[in-house]
This record gives sequence, structure tokens and C-alpha cells, in this order.
Amino acid sequence: MYKFFKILTLTVFNIFFFFTSLLYSEEKIKIGLLVPLSGENKEIGYQIIQSTRIALKDINSNRLEIYPKDTNSDPNKTIRSAKELKDIGVKIIVGPVFYKSLSYLDEIQDIIFVSLTNKTLKLPNNVISGGVNATSQLNTIKKFLEINDIKKTIFLTPKLDYETEIKKAIKQSRIKFYKHYVYDTEPTKLTSQIEKITNYKIRKQNLLDEIKRVENSDLVDKERQLEKLKKKYTIGNVKFDSVIISDFDESLKSVITSLLYTDVSPKKKTIITFNQWFDESLLKEKSIQPIYYPSINKKNLEDFKIKFFKEFNEYPNYLSLLSYDLIGLIYYLSLNNNLEEIDKLFKKKNTFKGKIGIFDIIDNKINHRLNLYKVDNGKLKEIF
Repeated sequence: MYKFFKILTLTVFNIFFFFTSLLYSEEKIKIGLLVPLSGENKEIGYQIIQSTRIALKDINSNRLEIYPKDTNSDPNKTIRSAKELKDIGVKIIVGPVFYKSLSYLDEIQDIIFVSLTNKTLKLPNNVISGGVNATSQLNTIKKFLEINDIKKTIFLTPKLDYETEIKKAIKQSRIKFYKHYVYDTEPTKLTSQIEKITNYKIRKQNLLDEIKRVENSDLVDKERQLEKLKKKYTIGNVKFDSVIISDFDESLKSVITSLLYTDVSPKKKTIITFNQWFDESLLKEKSIQPIYYPSINKKNLEDFKIKFFKEFNEYPNYLSLLSYDLIGLIYYLSLNNNLEEIDKLFKKKNTFKGKIGIFDIIDNKINHRLNLYKVDNGKLKEIF
């Protein structure tokens, strides 16, 4: 997420290294897989299974056994499937995919669930979030701000169900910002709020006052000054030098457009947002560029997509890449821990290098060290 990460006592294990050089044992490693195999999200579930098959092929060990079970993206179905996996001796499970499916999993003892969700609040004690969480993203953004000596940052968060998650991540990452605003995503209300945040009406009035002053003056170059003033939208600067927007898709574009309307341009103020998963529509929106955001390693993603396509003649979703890495991660941890002591599996400090990037594991938490990307002039560039 890095000069701020001290890993003197850690060993970074390359996933492909230990895939080919692991110690062998008679003990079987049973990994459950809780994914939607029915219902509206079944395509995601089947792609995760396909990704798991690739992981098994790359690991090339007869110790691993994978047992997929359907969740139907439903908490009740999820708990029933989880109990079936426990009955056959499974100690660790990849999944469920969605946060809502976690509801009843604390009823099951002696099993660890490594969910693909990126939410970290109110998780059952036996669930670990394996997704790209907000803390991981803010750690990367924090590094970018410090490298570029950006001091006055405002934070914009939509009034949605992940507002509390963002506040927790801000605290955990210890990122410093000037002010934090929570905004309404309804367009009219949003524009009004952005006007207040940027002091737009005052800055607009400053321009009108200056035009009037020059018009009533006896300045020799009055016409030239008026011509320059009438090309402006406002006079006066805002009290920040960068903006972090924890939003996505069209809502994100609406926020940046509102900033443009209030004469706050991405070309003058640094605009940073959360992981956009390489949304290609952002490349076409040149008026709202440049934009910066953290994400996983794009080259590794492209390599995995090629491998996946050659195997199954279709391109994978991002969760497929994550599930591929989680299988490798669990295999690595199982070599250094007794599966009978499942509660200790994710408590030791470890660093793991997978396709998605580097995982830092300690005290039942997984954080990702992410790259930072810039969208500018219709192109995507890796910053670090």
C-alpha cells in the first residue's frame, strides 16, 4: 500500500515459487467453496469454480480437495451448505461471495470462512474479509498524498450503506484530511452541497463584483480586463488542494461534474477516488480527467484473463482472480499451521504475493498492497 510497510521480519512468498516447491504430506487439505450456483449470481459462482480449477492445476498437489456448495446468494441456503461442508470434515471455506450471506455463519464452530466481500464491519468472529477493503485503498491513497506532499485534502462520502465502513477505514489508515463531507447522491441536492463545499456562490459573486468595479472604473485597459474577467467563472480559490471521492460509476462522474460546475477542475486540484476496477468508461470522459485511483496489479489481471480465456473461452470477473489467490494463500498457510488449530491460521503475521498483488495478514485481517493508477487524456498510467 511501500516505504511505510516494514517487512524486515516477513518473507514475501511468490505464489508461483511455492506452487512448484512445496513440501508434501499425507494429510489432505479440504477447502470448501461457498458460491452462488443458482439464482441471479450463478455465473459469478461458476467462474469462481473455474478459477479454482486453474489454481489447483497450478499448485499441482494431490493434497488439495475442493468441495463447492451452493449459496443461492441467500443466508439460509448458505448456512445449510456450510453445515454440510462441516459434516464432511472441512475446516476452512472460501466464500461466501456477498456480505448478506454471512448472517448466520457464527452458528458454526471450528470453521474459518474467507469471504470475498470487501466489507469489514460487523463480521461474524469466524469470517475474514478477503476482498479489496477500504482500508487497503486508503493506505495506498495515503502513500500517494505523502509522496506528492499534498496537505489539504477533503473527503467526500455518499450517504449510502457503506458510509460507516468508510469512516472505520479512515480511522484505521490514519489518513489526514482537512474536512470530511457526506453528500446526497440525488443530483439536485448533490450540486447544492458541492456549491457549499467549494464556496461557489461567494466566488461567483466575487467575479460579478469585480466585473462591476472594472466597468465603473477609468482604467486605461478596462476593455481588456473585462474581456479577461468574462472568460472566468469565479474569482477566489477553494480551501483544499485535493479531493478523495469514495464513489463509483455514474455517481462518481456526477460528483466530478458538479466540481467542474463550481469551477474546481481536476487539472488544478487533484481528484482521487476508490478502486474503479479499470472502468473503461472513465477513459472516454476526458472532461473529468485526470483522476487517480488505487487498484490491483493490472498486468497480473491481464495475464490471468488470458489464461482463463484459453482454458474456458470466456473472460473472468474480478472475483475469480481473488478466489484463485485465496486458494493459494490457504494452501501456503496450511503448510505452516496445523489445520486442527484453525483459529490460529490467520493470526500469525504473514505476507503473501499472489496474482492480485501482495496480501498482509495479521490478527484475522487481510489487507492488500495496491497499485495507484492515473486516468488522463484517455489513457491509463500506473503511478506506482
